[in-house]
Amino acid sequence: MGKPAKCISENEARTLQNNWVNTREPTLTRELGEQDCREVLFSLEELQEYLNYVKDESDRQGITNPGIRVYFGAYDDSNSNKATVFLAPTKAITDGSDNNYNIDAYNRGVNGNPPTSY
Repeated sequence: MGKPAKCISENEARTLQNNWVNTREPTLTRELGEQDCREVLFSLEELQEYLNYVKDESDRQGITNPGIRVYFGAYDDSNSNKATVFLAPTKAITDGSDNNYNIDAYNRGVNGNPPTSY
């Protein structure tokens, strides 16, 4: 298997991360009173397991071209108030595709604290 067409270079990834850090992190740190999470780690195995689950469930529902939407979220409980991301299956891959609420979303990655810069 070759490299996917939408891969970005290390330089572009660093630029995107630096843009986020420079334009958003100061405001979040000031408002929250502490540095927030800015990256979430999932193992390749658990991501593949989730993608297989979404593919299988979508196939059962007759959805032939599902997508995965990445949402930003934040915990608000006794364990954490940090940011996170969660993955949500969609019924198609256009910008207005409906979420597929018949398949559970995915969360519980490892939040970097302190964050790991790209």
